[in-house]
Amino acid sequence: CLAHPDRPPSPVNVTVTQLKANSATVSWDVPEGDVVIGYAILQQRQDGQMQRFIREVNTTNRACVLWDLAEDADYIIQVQSIGLYGESQASKRVHFRTLKETDRLPSNSSNQGDITMEGLDKDRQLQTGEIIIIVAVLLMWAAVIALFCRQYDIIKDNDSNNNKEKTKPSSEHSTPERPSGGLLRSK
Repeated sequence: CLAHPDRPPSPVNVTVTQLKANSATVSWDVPEGDVVIGYAILQQRQDGQMQRFIREVNTTNRACVLWDLAEDADYIIQVQSIGLYGESQASKRVHFRTLKETDRLPSNSSNQGDITMEGLDKDRQLQTGEIIIIVAVLLMWAAVIALFCRQYDIIKDNDSNNNKEKTKPSSEHSTPERPSGGLLRSK
């Protein structure tokens, strides 16, 4: 069972982490020097009730979240690399079992707060980043509005000055006009 010479080698070090009742993360390594443009994962329940094939192309990710898993169930996964000329042979089978819903956050766990806080910190970082972006955009809009108002005031002042000059009544102190349209200059 030899692999095609242009196909990438099979992924190695396939591991399952972040195991929960309904999800898990599978990760793997790809031998150096080979062009890999994606991956394919075969996920199968050991009792044969469910099988899922996940295929991602144009990615350099070396991990994938497996979702919608059954609680307290056994699974088998295999990963394939996708290259320019096809797919590799499947990796070795990896067996894992999802947790029970009650095992997700054990009540006697000393690091239960750490798990919760870690998740919240990630959310807070995302929210903080979003808030920074929103504040920056609002400040830029405020600057644009201030600049617009300033320019509007300048235009308004110029218009009111022009209107005042146009509506000035002619007086005896005004400079008389020449018939040619020019102004006379006094010495």
